[in-house]
Order: sequence, then structure tokens, then C-alpha cells
Amino acid sequence: MPDPDPDVARRTRRKVARRALPLLFALYVVAYLDRANISFAKLRMQDALGFSDTVFGWGIGLFFVGYLFLEIPGALLVERWSARKWFARILVTWGVCSMGMAFVRTPAEFYTLRFLLGLAEAGFFPGVIVYFTHWFPRADRARALTGMLVGIPISLSLGAVVSRWLLAQDWYGYAGWQWVFLAEGAPAVLLGIAVPFLLTDRPAQAKWLTPDERAWLEATLDAERRETATVAMRVRDALKLPTVWLLALGIFATNVGGYAFVFWLPTAVKGLLAGMGGGSDDAAVLAWSSVVYLCGLAGVVTSGWRSDRTGDRKWHTFAGQTGTALFLVLSTLPGQPWAVVFGWLCLAGFFAHFWYTPFWVLPTLSLTLSAAAVAIGFINMWANLAGAVGSPVVGALRDAGLDDRGCLLVLAAGFTVGAAFVAAVPVRTTPVASPVGGTGGTPGD
Repeated sequence: MPDPDPDVARRTRRKVARRALPLLFALYVVAYLDRANISFAKLRMQDALGFSDTVFGWGIGLFFVGYLFLEIPGALLVERWSARKWFARILVTWGVCSMGMAFVRTPAEFYTLRFLLGLAEAGFFPGVIVYFTHWFPRADRARALTGMLVGIPISLSLGAVVSRWLLAQDWYGYAGWQWVFLAEGAPAVLLGIAVPFLLTDRPAQAKWLTPDERAWLEATLDAERRETATVAMRVRDALKLPTVWLLALGIFATNVGGYAFVFWLPTAVKGLLAGMGGGSDDAAVLAWSSVVYLCGLAGVVTSGWRSDRTGDRKWHTFAGQTGTALFLVLSTLPGQPWAVVFGWLCLAGFFAHFWYTPFWVLPTLSLTLSAAAVAIGFINMWANLAGAVGSPVVGALRDAGLDDRGCLLVLAAGFTVGAAFVAAVPVRTTPVASPVGGTGGTPGD
């Protein structure tokens, strides 16, 4: 590692953060909104098209099937080709697919566009992780990732508020649910056109850095790459480690509940309100849902701060998983007024976003350097596979007659099983340095 000039290092890191993070944060907010806005549009779209909950469940799940296809190739293209060109392609195509959802009429069209949306967005988050390695020294990458993950609850809360207004519109003969897709998909296309002019691929091309800043950044990153290149592990060797499977199965079970919680929350809130005689006005449903999602922002920030301060990752992850399960169960108890039920759901929203930031540090604490690098990609595949399972299961259960309270109990079971797997993970007392990567769950990706 080169001897750092403190002033140059500090100045360079500040410039890179100011230049890259706001744009990448905006891209991630738009990305998560375009995958999740189906949960908002569903409130009107279901009656308009006559789709069953099973159809919606499969449509939501097929996004993740498409997503898995190009996840690894997308990361390789950022490494070997161009981040700004690849991100531009991703943004334009997923924006077009999202806007195309406004014109579906049959389940087959719905399934096809959801699959294509996942295929279009695939490679974005892994590509961002690779892009971080081109610009951020290892010590800064975890903070950069946390800044990205904060975008999940912000996107969901903002999306609920905007969709509430769009659902009430009837412009040019298009229904409100159609405007949800048209208006929320358009920013991705516009950002895709702008990204090649706003993003820089490598430090050597950054005219906004001075020569000494470019030299320091390139030398620092090259030294880190040489350091990690000296250690290697084959995928099949990493998969023989019990810890890898505990983490993979833990995030799979958790995300089965977590993704379904994100996508089915407005439907559950609508059902709970109607069951309590409080009406089921869609504007009110989305207003309540936006507050639950916003509580997740506090969960992300709190878990990141507390787990960094205490050095504990495992039990913070466990607390988030079990806390979500507990408050989902409490929300299903009969005879409670809506204010109490809503309070339990807000706490569930807080803990549903509390667990994933410390979770992604666990591979680096419980595995060696090379094993962690391989395992993160494998664990992330299971995280996204859960998205293809959870929503179809909930949709089928609802059509089979399970009520909203019963569905919430199923989601709580997923979080509980995930917590049991995480509790069994052995953690080193001395952290092992490793690159940070992967997506959180309720995230995704």
C-alpha cells in the first residue's frame, strides 16, 4: 500500500463520494420502485383485469427468475467493459418494461413483462458492487453499500405516496393504475439517457480529479487488488463449508417472508382495515403503508450505527429477524383496535429493514478472505431465489382461503426459520477483512 498523503487521501475520498453516491443512490431508488410498484398498482389493477392473487404472486415471483439470469454476467461486464454503458442499457430497458406494464391485459402478458423486467434489471446491483471496487478503497465500501440500502425503505415509502396520488388520476383515458407504471417507469429511461454523461468508468478517466488525486486513488486500489489476488478458493470448496449453507438458507427463509412482506403489505393493510370496519379506501391504504415502509428507514440507520458501535453483527441480524416475526404475530391478535395493529406493523417494518446490513458483514467474520468472496455471490443467489418463492406462495394461500392474518403468520414463520439458521452461524472473535458485496434481502439485491 502506498504511503498516503492525508490531505490528498481525504480530498479524493470526499470528491469520489460526492460525485458517485448521490447518482447511484437515485438509480437504486428508481430500481427498487420499479420492481415494487406492482404492490401499489395491484389495489386497482386486480379488479380492472380480473387477476387472482395467484396470478399476481407468480407475476411478482417471475421478476426474480429473470433477475437470476444476468446477475453474474452483469457484474463481469462492469469489470471488463463499461459501467456507464451497461447501467444506461439497464435503465432504459427496465424503464420501458416497467412502462409496458400499463398495457397488459392477460396473465401471459403480465408474466412476460415481469420476467423481462427482472431480466432488464439483472446485473445492476452486482454491477454497482463491482463499480465500488473501481472507486472506493476497501475501508469505504461498507459505508457506500449502507448508503445504497437506505434507498430501499425510502423508495417504498415515496412510492406509496406518489402511487396514492397517481391512482386517483384518469388522464387521456388511462386509469390510475396505468399511470403508476407510466409515471414511475419514465425516470429510469431519462436517467439511462443521462448516465453516460454523469458517470465515469475509471479513475484514470476522471477529469474532475487532480493528477495527484488520481495517482493516489489508483495506487491504493491497485495495491488492494494485488493483495486479494494472492488468495483464491474454488466455488466447490467454499460450498463444502457449513457456514456458507447456514447463511444461504438463513437469508432464503428470511427473504421468503421479507419480499412477500414488501409486496403484499398494501393488500394486507386493506384486508385488515376492511375486517375492522374501517373501510378500504386505496388512498388511505397507501398512506398507512407508506408510514410502515418509512419506519424501515429508521431500522436501516439504527442497525448500521449500533452494529458498528458494538462490533456485533450476528445478534443484530437475529434481533431484526425475530423482532419482525414477533410484531407480525402481535398484529394478528384478534380484538385489537386499528391503532394498536398499525403500531405492531410499524415495528415489524422497522425490524424488517434492521437485519440485512449486519447480515452482509457475517460472511467476512465467519469465513476466510477467499471463502467469503466466493460465498457472498452464492448467498446472494439464494437471497434472490427467495423472491421467486415467497410471493407465489402467499398468492396461492390467499386464493385457497387463507385470510390476511394467516398470511402474516406465514411471513413471520419465514423470519423465525431464518433467525434459527443465523443463530447457528459460528462467528470469529477477530473480524477478517474482506470486500463487501451482495444485496440485502428485503431488498434484494
